[in-house]
Amino acid sequence: MGREVERKFLTKDASWRRPAGAGVHYRQGYLCLDAERSVRVRVGGGKAVITIKSKSEGDARDEFEYSIPVEDGTQILKRMCVKPIIEKTRYKIHHDDLTWEIDEFSSENEGLVIAEVETPERDIPRPSWVGEEVTSDSRYANVNLVKQPYSQWRQPVEK
Repeated sequence: MGREVERKFLTKDASWRRPAGAGVHYRQGYLCLDAERSVRVRVGGGKAVITIKSKSEGDARDEFEYSIPVEDGTQILKRMCVKPIIEKTRYKIHHDDLTWEIDEFSSENEGLVIAEVETPERDIPRPSWVGEEVTSDSRYANVNLVKQPYSQWRQPVEK
């Protein structure tokens, strides 16, 4: 059994792009979106996986991930997953012995950029482009971005 300890942050600006290099485009969809568990299929980078995750307990949860044939993943996304499909490009950046994954969303979640890091440590060195922590804000969970995409969030009124 795997245990995932993940922390999520918004980015302050686009300066993360300089060290990021090439990203990998992913399409991911959900077969199960209930409060206790999620079942996800992700296709990208010439690979496909099915992932089963438990409900989060703070910043940790159980996670099981298995490789599946890419064609199977593509068909599951097309025919079986709840819409909309999450589309994002993931970039990896190494900073002070940690690997940060930057997800730049597109389609219904265009404009959202989240930096994730897997560590149980609370006090970690943060790159200058890392902003507000949103780990405990369930709106930023990918599973919830299917239910209520970022494009549907109420935008603040400009003064």
